[in-house]
Amino acid sequence: MIEVSVRKDGITISGHSGYAPPGQDIVCAGVSTLAQTLISSIEDLTQDKITYSVSPGRADINYGNLSEKSQTLVDSFFVGICAIVNGWSDYVRVV
Repeated sequence: MIEVSVRKDGITISGHSGYAPPGQDIVCAGVSTLAQTLISSIEDLTQDKITYSVSPGRADINYGNLSEKSQTLVDSFFVGICAIVNGWSDYVRVV
C-alpha cells in the first residue's frame, strides 16, 4: 500500500502499491510521476524553495510558505492523487 501523508509543511509518500510486479506497476508509476512532476514544477515554474528526497518506495517533499502558484501546483498534485485513490483504493491512500 502506498501512503500519502499530508502535513502543513510538506508531503511524504511511502510504500509500494503491490498492484503488479516492479517495472509493471501502473499504480506506483502514476504516483511517482505525480510526485516528480510536483517537484520539478515548483522548482522550474516558481521562485519557491523546497527540499526533497526521492528513493525507491519513498518521497519526502518539504516546503515553507508557498506562493499562490506553488499552492496551485500542490492542489493539482492532490487532484491527481485523489483520482488514483478513487480508481485503486486498495493500493493507495491519503492519511
